[in-house]
Amino acid sequence: MSIPKEPRQLMINLMYLVLTALLALNVSAEVMNAFFSLDKGITASSAIVHDSNRQTMAGISLQADSYKDSLNAAYLEAAKQTEILSADLVKYVGDIRDTLMVRAGGPNPEHPDQPLRKKDKDVTTRYLVLGNPSTPEDDGVGFELEKKIQETRAALLALVNDDPAVASSLPLGLEDWENAADDGHGKKTSWADFKFRQMPVAAVFPMLSKMQSDAKASEAAILNHIFGKMTGEKIVFDGFEPVVAASKGYVIRGEKYEADVFLSAYSTSAGDNTKIYINGSPVPVENGKGNYTASASSIGTKKYNVKIEVTNPINGEVKEYSKEFEYEVGERSVTVSADKMNVFYIGVDNPISVSAAGVSTNDLRVNISGGGGSISKTGSANFNVTVSTPTDDCRVNVSGGGMSDSKVFRVKRIPDPVARLGNKADGSMGNGEFKAQQGLIAWLDNFDFDAKCDIQGYRLVRVPKRQDPIEVINSGGSYKSEAKRIIDMAKPGDTFYFFEVKARCPGDKAGRPINSLVFNIK
Repeated sequence: MSIPKEPRQLMINLMYLVLTALLALNVSAEVMNAFFSLDKGITASSAIVHDSNRQTMAGISLQADSYKDSLNAAYLEAAKQTEILSADLVKYVGDIRDTLMVRAGGPNPEHPDQPLRKKDKDVTTRYLVLGNPSTPEDDGVGFELEKKIQETRAALLALVNDDPAVASSLPLGLEDWENAADDGHGKKTSWADFKFRQMPVAAVFPMLSKMQSDAKASEAAILNHIFGKMTGEKIVFDGFEPVVAASKGYVIRGEKYEADVFLSAYSTSAGDNTKIYINGSPVPVENGKGNYTASASSIGTKKYNVKIEVTNPINGEVKEYSKEFEYEVGERSVTVSADKMNVFYIGVDNPISVSAAGVSTNDLRVNISGGGGSISKTGSANFNVTVSTPTDDCRVNVSGGGMSDSKVFRVKRIPDPVARLGNKADGSMGNGEFKAQQGLIAWLDNFDFDAKCDIQGYRLVRVPKRQDPIEVINSGGSYKSEAKRIIDMAKPGDTFYFFEVKARCPGDKAGRPINSLVFNIK
């Protein structure tokens, strides 16, 4: 058995030597209890090694995922096989321990972690030793355990191509029992005989725990060797490109253009380790670089936020870098454009956009004259105009940055709405459909603004077939009681007239006359 390099494993081996020495003494109850204390210590130490192995395995998996190639994939598979081999041996030894507990009378009611007959030597000899190597069918379990340890050690070393340095550090193995000194009970005939004959159950428990600990320590040696062999230990910045960073995206005559020029380095193999976000949305990254495009659909100063996240493939640490950039969208000359039409309408909001080439929108001064107009800013280059008086000379005036200009707009009332009964302006209508209507409504056809006109009132006339006309005055668009009464009297052959229809739209000081309607009832 080789001398381990790790202090923890060395301590376990020293404890095991103390255990062997104790067996030569007259074993007392205190010594038996000491065996179980030793067993607990070995188990606790093994748990620490197990946790460390899980962390190493996580690092191997992350490394293989971060740097995908055939070599790292092979290392990852070898690490997984190491886990399986170690876990298989640990479980096998654990099953032996559980069976030994049962054969030794089961758990002690006062000490459930100890068997009832902890001093029993015969049960260990019968279970683990009895048998003849030449007749395996009646061998004790110790012979199979010996074979399992040898096979596991050989399989572990095969995963690292029998590296001599790893082999010398692997604690899992068998003692040189053939050259061991005679302990007074005759020459030993096998490893199982050397290891377990006439050993009290209390002494065998820490022996089995040490085998499990050796398996875990050997797993650690293999995993550490594999981890050290894996490539891609850091992000390599292997791409370089000149970059110009200007303080602003525009310049006007007489000003100085100023920019920082530097060499930018990036990793062409960073893969998923680099993530770029523009205004919170991810941007595709190719060869370590992202490309951002935006449609210049409106004029004015535009800003966008850049966030870059870089993940360390070794420890998973994420570093974040953020910065805000801006650029100016303009046109070649002063432009004042209505967003919807070349007319300002009374009673509604009229949105416009204003820009001037070479001048920041923050430096522009915008005002309005004529048409009883007022203007308010709603964005970097966006304004809202309201007007109250019809005219052909309403001006939007723009100045700033050494220039001034204006644009003329007409001011109009909202176009006349169309009175309708249901979805019809006149014509024939079935009796049932006619009676189902609730009154007249005013429609603004082909008008892009958000506006609604209301019916103020009308004169309703029913002309029954071969009878005198009946007339009522209705206020508002919906039928009042008198109008509703004659509507309900409708019969096929009747004619209904809607005269003197008036509507009022936003901005109107009084109602305006609109179209009349005639319906023949069928």
